[in-house]
Amino acid sequence: MTHTISQASSRPLSPHLQVYKWHLMMAVSILHRITGVALVAGTLLLIGWLWAAAYDAVCFKAIQHFLGSVFGRLVLFGWSLAFYFHLCNGIRHLVWDMGKGFEVQDAERSAWAVVLFGSVLTLLTWLLVLTVGVK
Repeated sequence: MTHTISQASSRPLSPHLQVYKWHLMMAVSILHRITGVALVAGTLLLIGWLWAAAYDAVCFKAIQHFLGSVFGRLVLFGWSLAFYFHLCNGIRHLVWDMGKGFEVQDAERSAWAVVLFGSVLTLLTWLLVLTVGVK
């Protein structure tokens, strides 16, 4: 048995992303998953950095050089953005676990709050890093 488009309608039988209208809450949900994966990748980089600091000066210098490069700083910026976004959205989920914030308006406001606070915390962190200077 093959699944085909219904004769009565041109819509597919199984919904997929092209059927749904994108909205903020959908994007925040998808980004929560993506940032979780990014945090794993960034944590592996952190583990490598810590291992190199403890065991091998040559490797540590190479990792420090990479992290100090433009690309390395972009990686760190992305990791910090993923961290703060995931943190803020995790707090949002804790509020949901308490049974609050399920109304559509509340959920949309909290999605905007996640985007706003995640961005602000990232920018404040990098403002501090760039003004105080991490060497």
